Amino acid sequence: MLSQTAEYALRAVSCLAAEAGTPLSADRIAERTAIPRRYLTRVLQALREHRLVGSRSGPGGGYELLEPPGLTTILDVVDAVAPIPRIERCPLGIESHRSLCPLHSAIDVAYEKIRSAFAEVTLAQLVGSKGGRGPLCEERTPRTAGARLRKRK
Repeated sequence: MLSQTAEYALRAVSCLAAEAGTPLSADRIAERTAIPRRYLTRVLQALREHRLVGSRSGPGGGYELLEPPGLTTILDVVDAVAPIPRIERCPLGIESHRSLCPLHSAIDVAYEKIRSAFAEVTLAQLVGSKGGRGPLCEERTPRTAGARLRKRK
């Protein structure tokens, strides 16, 4: 349902929320979230353009959330990189369809329910959820990374 870009953006901001107040380098975020570094750079740029993430260069620099994790929702992040569409008119372009047919109306209702659900969950809730580990942010050891590479071959 979500695009890969939205998935990566959610991983990145979850990682930043778990380390709120501490700037993280793109390399560190990529390492902790299993996001390809080049793709992560594009995602972080989109998040910066939407003022969700800020960056500083130099020693002690990196990326960090611009707002506290409790003020940013999953929907904010998704809307910044790959908004969930709404269906406002017939996607088939049929002029006589002044209102949505039952199929497209049902799809639009589902999209709105997803948007509403995403609007109710903040990054603070994600990183504060029980389960013993941070969401989408797991340290990969060289042994684990090597095992992944062997599996791919």
